[in-house]
Amino acid sequence: MADTGILGARVARELDALVRVYGKPICSVSVSVSVSVSVSDNGTAFTSRAILKWAGETNVDWHYIDPGKPQQNAFIESFNGSQQDALLNEEIFDTLDDARRILAHWRYDYKNVRPHSSLGNQTPAQARRALEQFEGPAQDALAQIDDEECEIQTRKLS
Repeated sequence: MADTGILGARVARELDALVRVYGKPICSVSVSVSVSVSVSDNGTAFTSRAILKWAGETNVDWHYIDPGKPQQNAFIESFNGSQQDALLNEEIFDTLDDARRILAHWRYDYKNVRPHSSLGNQTPAQARRALEQFEGPAQDALAQIDDEECEIQTRKLS
């Protein structure tokens, strides 16, 4: 998402859209208990009242990484590094519309054209289709971490 500033209310709207498509983030803490958990950094868009309200209304536990500890959110940090190297360091944006157009092209390439070694050299779109063939539609196909790992991560973030 490219904009001159992104407020918590906008993030909450985007999260609502993602939940409609993919379902809530789920972390099974024990065999009998599943909780919705989201992890973010301490950026102003994620620490706003709008996000706290959204988390409360949707029953999603919101955890923040420790300041100065990006390794606690390694997946997004890895993605941010890839995006920085492949897009932001390579492009000059003349206008906000130009940035949005270039970002849309990059996002399409990232999801549909470029294979990812972490996905067995498939694109994310191919990996999702393969997973859905075995696991069902998007909401049921979301990857889950095992109970013990989830409990460890939740304890670290609390």
